[in-house]
Amino acid sequence: MTATLTRFVAEPPPRDVADALERLRHVGDVARIAVMPDVHLAEGVCVGTVVATRTMLLPAAVGGDIGCGMAAVACDVEADVLADARTAAAVLVGLQRAIPALRHPGAGPPLPPALAERPLSSPSLQSEQRRTAGLQLGTLGRGNHFMELQADDEDRLWLMVHSGSRGIGTAIRDHHDALAEPIGAGLRGLVADSPGGEAYLHDMQWALDYAEASRAHMVARAAEVLDNCFKGHVLLDTWISCHHNFVRREQLGDEWLYVHRKGAVSARADEPGIVPGSMGAPSYHTCGRGEARGLCSSAHGAGRQLSRGEARRRIRAGDVVAQMDGVWFDHRAADALRDEAPAAYKDIGAVMRAQRELTRVVRRLRPLLNFKGA
Repeated sequence: MTATLTRFVAEPPPRDVADALERLRHVGDVARIAVMPDVHLAEGVCVGTVVATRTMLLPAAVGGDIGCGMAAVACDVEADVLADARTAAAVLVGLQRAIPALRHPGAGPPLPPALAERPLSSPSLQSEQRRTAGLQLGTLGRGNHFMELQADDEDRLWLMVHSGSRGIGTAIRDHHDALAEPIGAGLRGLVADSPGGEAYLHDMQWALDYAEASRAHMVARAAEVLDNCFKGHVLLDTWISCHHNFVRREQLGDEWLYVHRKGAVSARADEPGIVPGSMGAPSYHTCGRGEARGLCSSAHGAGRQLSRGEARRRIRAGDVVAQMDGVWFDHRAADALRDEAPAAYKDIGAVMRAQRELTRVVRRLRPLLNFKGA
């Protein structure tokens, strides 16, 4: 049987994306596919794709950065604390010192007991955990990962962070994908209720919890910077968090399916979510509508308009500075950030309009200061 496919897009996807989606429709165990407005080409399964299967788990339909997601929290100060250039510079320097991009220079923070006391499913993954997980807990990563200070429409300051499970997530994906069986379209799958499927679900949940703990650690370090720079404090009762790379068994109508989200946020009825814009563009706090045709999901961000290679060919460092006008960031990183420039991404406004049936906007936030691990 061919899977049903429903698109929530602002414009027809490029040919290579459409071809990849069509191949996915013919993978035997795939029952339904929902295409989010931020869809773009990626290895195995496109980012911005939600895949529902009947009995199989597809590691490639989750991706390597298991648990990649967002966290946001309000602060007890108004946004004009960042109007002063010296204050903004102090915050950027403080974040650079407090939050490494790739790994801690010395011993990293200890793993939370709930993680340290939960072994992964194989000796090789346990070895990888001991080798890298502590050194990378609370590190931002590169690429499209970021920390940002933003203002809502009432000029309240918010902190937002986008990061994932770092090296351990990729190791988990690669380990289980190698043990899976070919199922078509270049994909491999694990029977969900087999020992191999259960091991993948166990390790994936470990990576989800690790990614969430890592984001919480970074927010705590950023809170220290804000306190030092302008006596600002985060308000933990405003905390919002969501993953956008994971799989979960869910009931859709009268059918139970394994819903894989790769670059998509769960948007069940009244479920909070976060949809960031590109660097320098607005972001949104959302509430799910529980739309079954969209597999109760929404976009996870703006989505790439240009591949990284194409962006680096077409965008200059000066373009990055011009496109970031009005947003504090480290101009010395402009050349390294060419593939992350706002012009490399889709219009977040068009993305939000294309998914009106999937989610509603709770809060719009404009960027004030952007920190990336470039």
